[in-house]
Formats: sequence, C-alpha cells, structure tokens
Amino acid sequence: MSTQAIGIFDSGVGGTSIWKELNLLLPHENTIYLADSKHAPYGEKTKEEIITLSKKNIDLLLSKGCKLIVVACNTATTNAIKVLRDTYSVPIIGIEPAIKPAALQTKTKTIGILATKGTLSSELFHRTTDLFTSHIKVIEQVGVGLVSLIESGEINSEEMKALLKIYLKPMVDANIDYLVLGCTHYPYLIPQLLELLPKHIKIIDSGKAVAVQTKAVLEQHHLLNPSLKKPKLQFYSNGSLEVLISLIGETYHVEYLNF
Repeated sequence: MSTQAIGIFDSGVGGTSIWKELNLLLPHENTIYLADSKHAPYGEKTKEEIITLSKKNIDLLLSKGCKLIVVACNTATTNAIKVLRDTYSVPIIGIEPAIKPAALQTKTKTIGILATKGTLSSELFHRTTDLFTSHIKVIEQVGVGLVSLIESGEINSEEMKALLKIYLKPMVDANIDYLVLGCTHYPYLIPQLLELLPKHIKIIDSGKAVAVQTKAVLEQHHLLNPSLKKPKLQFYSNGSLEVLISLIGETYHVEYLNF
C-alpha cells in the first residue's frame, strides 16, 4: 500500500500551492490532485454542502487507490474534517490558517487574516482563534471574489489589484505586522501582496506545515513510498485545464474529469 498515491483535493486550483510543498518535501510520492473548480468557491456554501462535496471528492480519490487524503482547502477542513475522519478509515490531513505562529511572533500585537467566509465563520476557526489570540487583536477580512478571479486565470488583473487594496487597507491601518493567508488559493497572490503591503509586514501560509504533517503521518502509518523511481503525478479538474496548467506547468498528466 505504501506505493499508492497521496490524494489531494481542493475547491479548485488553489490547493496546488499545497501540492507543491508536498512534492518538494516528498519527491518520491505518487500524487493524485483533484480540482473541484466547478463548485468553487466552497467558502460561500453551507456546511452541509461542503461536507457533501468533500465526501464526493474523497470517494473519487479512494476509488483511484489513494493511501492518504490531504484536504487542501481551509473551508473544507474547518467545516468538515471531523465528519470526514469519522467516516473514512484512511489518514486524513487538514489545513487551517497559520494563526498560532503569527500570534506568537507579532510585535504590534495585531495580526490580519485573509480568508473565505466559510473559513472565518466556522466553529473550528473560532476555537483555534480563541485559543491563540486572547492577548492580541485580530483583523479578519473575507476575500470576496478572490478565489473566483484566480479560478478564471485573472491573478494579475486590475480587478484583483483593486480588491486586494480594499481588503488590505483596514489591516494596514490597524498596524498588523503579520498577514495570515487562510485560503490555499491565496499564496498565488503573494507577489502582489508584497507590492501592496508595507515592507515590515510578514505573510504566513500553511503549506510547509501541511507537508511536514503529511510526512509525519506517513511515517507513523508506515506508508512512506520506498521506491526511488520517478513518481506518477496526476491532476484532474472539472473546470479550466488551462488555468490549472498555468499554475503547475505543462510537464504533468492533466485531465478533464466530470465529477
């Protein structure tokens, strides 16, 4: 079973930012990535809808023989991870906004969190926030429209820049020194964020932490792939293949799948 693939899903192409970190840390692992772009963004759906979509994605990945599932979506994790772990026997890795490191390192005692409505309104997000931020101020901002623009291949559009300026201003005015990215699509906006933010503000996302956790769980379950052969890296999308390819490159197996 250790040679079987790691399954990864997201509400679209954003989770490829997590896949990149996984592939960097675990270069011999076979992976299957599922981009549910047709139903993006999950952040605007109900908890019940998010759970249903997440189960559908996991069922598809398990039908392809995956040994472990990475939920590369903050909204799906914060709304569905408990149900998913109760439902399936394979190890399931989730992703949450990196609130803890920002809260521990802030000097201005103020941090910003840019995330979807579905993440910011979830019970798990509020529990995590309450746990680590009782001594600091947290400026939350819903990134309305950002995921849709990324899914449409408009990362560098004027509309994107205009939205980011609007969303960042209250955080900068409040004197944040850390910006937490609470959506796996948002790391693709880092070049623009660095241009728009004052130089002292640091940006944190959860990609590396998820990769490290995945490796630890694979080791714990004796599921690390012992093969040193070139891995099989597969990508499936029910949306635009062009946008997916633009983010990962043209050297991988990318296929349209209606799910």
